[in-house]
Amino acid sequence: MTELARMTLLAYALWLPLVADALADGPWHAARQNTYGWQFMTPDERVEHQRQMRSFATYQDCKAYQNGHHAEMAERARQAGVVLEQPRESGCEKLRARGRLQ
Repeated sequence: MTELARMTLLAYALWLPLVADALADGPWHAARQNTYGWQFMTPDERVEHQRQMRSFATYQDCKAYQNGHHAEMAERARQAGVVLEQPRESGCEKLRARGRLQ
């Protein structure tokens, strides 16, 4: 490996954590790791779910939607013979912590 290649790899290794931290503070987005029932949603439903989650002004509205979404996903999973793990974090909690919800 050339010296230039080593230096480039080192630069990327140092740069990546900084970029990851900056992106983590970006807008909330639906993804497999943070969306309950992701595997039971169509691509269009995922986009709509993300739109809905970003649209709320109050924590109560967000939680009401989230509770309904979780119930629907749990039912889809039940019909498929799957038990979904309980979410580790709440999208509504994250949005409230970022000051996006009252």
